[in-house]
Amino acid sequence: MLREQSRDDRPDCSLQSDIWPSDPVLELQPMKRPNYPQAKLFNLCRSRDFCSIALSSIVVLILALSLSGCPRILSPLVTPRCLFTSSLFPRKMSYQQELLVAQLAVQRAAILTQKVFYEKTKGTLSKDDFSPVTKGDFGAQALIIQAIRANFPQDEVVGEEDADSLRENDALRNEMWNLVKDIKLTDAESDKVIGGPFKNETEMLDALDGGKSPGGPKGRIWALDPIDGTKGFLRGGQYAVCLGLIEDGDVKVGVIGCPNLPLDDSAPLSAEIGQSGAAGTETGVLFSAVKGQGATSRPLSDGAVREGKAISMRPVTDITKACFCEGVEAGHSAQDDNAEVARRLGINSPSVRLDSQAKYCSIARGAGDIYLRLPVRADYEEKIWDHAAGDLIVREAGGEVTDITGNRLDFTKGRKLSANRGVVAAPKSIFEQVINAVRAVYAAKASI
Repeated sequence: MLREQSRDDRPDCSLQSDIWPSDPVLELQPMKRPNYPQAKLFNLCRSRDFCSIALSSIVVLILALSLSGCPRILSPLVTPRCLFTSSLFPRKMSYQQELLVAQLAVQRAAILTQKVFYEKTKGTLSKDDFSPVTKGDFGAQALIIQAIRANFPQDEVVGEEDADSLRENDALRNEMWNLVKDIKLTDAESDKVIGGPFKNETEMLDALDGGKSPGGPKGRIWALDPIDGTKGFLRGGQYAVCLGLIEDGDVKVGVIGCPNLPLDDSAPLSAEIGQSGAAGTETGVLFSAVKGQGATSRPLSDGAVREGKAISMRPVTDITKACFCEGVEAGHSAQDDNAEVARRLGINSPSVRLDSQAKYCSIARGAGDIYLRLPVRADYEEKIWDHAAGDLIVREAGGEVTDITGNRLDFTKGRKLSANRGVVAAPKSIFEQVINAVRAVYAAKASI
């Protein structure tokens, strides 16, 4: 005699989390053989009674027909959500752990950088290339490398800073420790994910020194710029905390925190934004992207990661009305050449100048359109930490990023983009026009 089927014996069509995404299927499509243990599907619906055995047989039949490439036979069937989805046997979204760790690490680092941003004395030193570095740079790098080590101990980091100057400067080192030791996310679980607080100065210095990877074409390498746009940071303008994961030379994850950019994605770029941030408006944006999964923006939080929304580059129907941005510092970008490119494109409006990878983020969300960083001299080589995250975010938002010859940025050459000269970024719809104008400018210079 058949017993009454209990709730526990019935197939549970709500088991979605690790097996099926939430999107229902409307029409079955031919599929490739999945990398999925078929027994797992069978066991999902298997039971000891007759009804469950019958259901299991139907499931196995449907699975067999699907794997043999016969979707038309199945199309009249009413398909439960727990059996099929739009991609039938999809993989989990890739790089989600890396994305979360990067987002939390950048948010925690931004708490520190903003604390230093509003201090009168920022503990500024001058590096060998005469560029400034602050205690904000040191602290943010140490915190981010700690988060990477806590989750991906085998990964390498290419970071801009090291601990040498702190080891030689007792006063600055002590000041650094007093600053860093109390920095944490307001959400305890999120803070725990990225390692919690440092235990002592030695641990802090060791983390800061963890960014000395030479880079290269193989392996998982994080490109880190703890404060991109240090001069903008010191000036009270734009800066960014930037982190990108490069795997075998390909950027897979990019996260950029822009504490002083307007939160409103639709806010247009203005000439003042590079000098004073966005005074009087709500600021602080976290941009992120995973290769093949699009780009997002969300409020920069001091706790758990907030809900985000998709961003994309805006359509440009008239290139003469496009907004282009460039760096503030004339030593970083050939501003006269940038202006000549704009003239050839018929753009009469002045450029918007702001520091850091905030330029990549601004065009990715449609606040601007074109980003030009044309080389100031022939032997100048860009650093990978200045571009890895921004490159991915723009491309995932529907843009294109190349050097001045039209070649993609090559992150396989070590700590520098030694195979490239300059950077050109724009929406795909107008990119050919932009890169042709850049080529024309350099062709004219070569003929002089």
